[in-house]
Amino acid sequence: MSPAPVIIAVDGRSGAGKTTLAVELAARLRAHHKVSLFHLEDIYPGWNGLMAGVDRYVAAVLEPLSRGDAATWTSWDWEKRYDGDIRVTLPAEIVIVEGVGSAAAPARPHLSAVIWADSPEEVRRARALDRDGGTYEPYWDQWAAQEEEWLSADDVPRHADLRVLNRADGSAPTDVLQLLPYLPALATVLSPELSSRRGLSLTAERLELRPDAAMLFSMLYGSSPNAVWLDSSNAATGAGTGADQPGSAAAERSRFSIMADDGGLSGQLVIHCSGESQISAGCATATVEGPFFRWLDTVWGGAAVRTPEGYPGEFTLGWLGCLGYELKRETGGADLSAPTPDAALIFAGRAVVLDHAEGTSWLLALDVPDSDQWLRDARAATEAASGRAAQAAVAAQAGGSNGVVLSQAPVFRSRDTADAYKEKIAAAQHEIAEGNTYEVCLTTSLTAKVPAAALDPWQTYLSLRRRNPAPFASYLRFRSLTVASTSPERFLKIASDGGMRAEPIKGTRRRASDPAEDGRLRLELETSLKDRAENIMIVDLLRNDLSHFAVPGSVTVSRLCAIESYATVHQMVSTIDGQLRRGSSRAEAVAACFPAGSMTGAPKISTMAILDRLEGDGRGLYSGAVGYFSLNGATDLAVAIRTLVIRDEGNGTAELTLGVGGAITADSDVDEEYEEIRTKAFGVLSTLGAEFPDA
Repeated sequence: MSPAPVIIAVDGRSGAGKTTLAVELAARLRAHHKVSLFHLEDIYPGWNGLMAGVDRYVAAVLEPLSRGDAATWTSWDWEKRYDGDIRVTLPAEIVIVEGVGSAAAPARPHLSAVIWADSPEEVRRARALDRDGGTYEPYWDQWAAQEEEWLSADDVPRHADLRVLNRADGSAPTDVLQLLPYLPALATVLSPELSSRRGLSLTAERLELRPDAAMLFSMLYGSSPNAVWLDSSNAATGAGTGADQPGSAAAERSRFSIMADDGGLSGQLVIHCSGESQISAGCATATVEGPFFRWLDTVWGGAAVRTPEGYPGEFTLGWLGCLGYELKRETGGADLSAPTPDAALIFAGRAVVLDHAEGTSWLLALDVPDSDQWLRDARAATEAASGRAAQAAVAAQAGGSNGVVLSQAPVFRSRDTADAYKEKIAAAQHEIAEGNTYEVCLTTSLTAKVPAAALDPWQTYLSLRRRNPAPFASYLRFRSLTVASTSPERFLKIASDGGMRAEPIKGTRRRASDPAEDGRLRLELETSLKDRAENIMIVDLLRNDLSHFAVPGSVTVSRLCAIESYATVHQMVSTIDGQLRRGSSRAEAVAACFPAGSMTGAPKISTMAILDRLEGDGRGLYSGAVGYFSLNGATDLAVAIRTLVIRDEGNGTAELTLGVGGAITADSDVDEEYEEIRTKAFGVLSTLGAEFPDA
């Protein structure tokens, strides 16, 4: 008896290309494994024998193979229409079974993974008849009726671990092989395939060009359904105290912009909702149950590429996107749901990085067959976005309005009226008085509905970045979901060498057009004992968060309660540094700090429970994080604040959501706290021509 093999079923309706897919998968897997292949068409007892064939297959093939025994079974002679010869399928490290019904309910207990292949009916019929000739045509309707009857009672696609839209263009095997190692049941046996993703070769090309970033993104990714722009939008404006001074904290945060999509042979997309990750690569989508941070730990954290010589950035391709606040269910918080994903990330196998300090552009690409063409296209686009015509177009645009031109300004509604929010402030202070918490970062949500055709998410973001440039501005597009952020706050950075940094913001004042008044407001924030107390409490919380995975004694506060000024607000910012312990899981280190303490209060876990009761709803992407997880083990994540979320509801309507909040302490004044959330919302609302709702 041999060890029990891994058994993979390739199922789907007739003509979905299962045989070709299974044969190609077996051929590629044989590079590292012993593989057996079984075709159900060899065992069906005739054209009306689908379910009888499944019974034969389970009893004679699956049951012995799953024990590690050889399977001895009787074939079907399609010419004589009777039982044929006796055949044997030997167990192997991997057994692939393919055919209609290979993943039927009686078979699934014996299977390690199920792949469901699909194609449009007209494609399936043409493919099946082309393969089997005229012998199949008289029986097509009879066989199709059996398939429909079976599937009406056994929803195999819903149970599939991986689904593939098999277009017969040759892409399916590559896409499926990208995703198979993510399936927990296959991770161990496919460790050679996982290992091949380490030590990847990365091409980096430096261009002495300073393109207009918005124009370049539009040229390269304007038509991409999934794309990310991590946009240091204040790099060119000098907004933020010290942003134009080399070596300053603000300049470090604003040095690089990154833009990418999930295109090309290496591109992938993951959407995580309530404990389930759906990972897509080309025409294939895998479903993986389990916590997001556990999945992240399997795909990120090691040094999979070498940083190219001379390249000054930390991002060396990898995952980019956003994490929602409701991932707190994995870090000590309660399990709540939200209408937006708990995480949305693309894997970029190629990207453009703009170095604003040196005025250069970097083209990064993994060495795969389609990289040369992409490099040529990206080089041409970068040159075009750097030319005189581009600069003239940018100058013309800069002279226009900073607002979004809408036929009618959106009317926002608040989850809480002014009185209700103030009552919640009082309730938070009661929790503080009872000793249940020290600080409560209470939030609310503003929402509006607009005709989808009336609001262009791309133009909306461009207006936001012109009006309120920020070091962690970002534009993220995931199909019908758009995230337009002008965040000034870093959540967590882990450098490739293990250096950790958090930079919480606590304390806000509005900007004033009069310089004297503006200076007075800045000084008021700088000398505010209440704001300093808020900030210091969060600093202590983050020191604790970092210490879970830091080298003992390495956690330091290098900057405490510094004031930085942005286009619409003054902010109080601190910096906490540490050194990651060697061998620690980087995904677990991120989880230990998530969500940002500046958006929860302290102590974190008990305060999150208080917030759940007070707020009464999920926050969604607001209060989560936006950034990247690089192939060299680095990450840089911003707190998702000053962030407009646009969700196309598919019925001609788009929903706009803006979260706002502030830290409540025992000394908080309810009127001042309410005014603070109005101040924080101003930058986004004024760009839309909207006002803070009165009720």
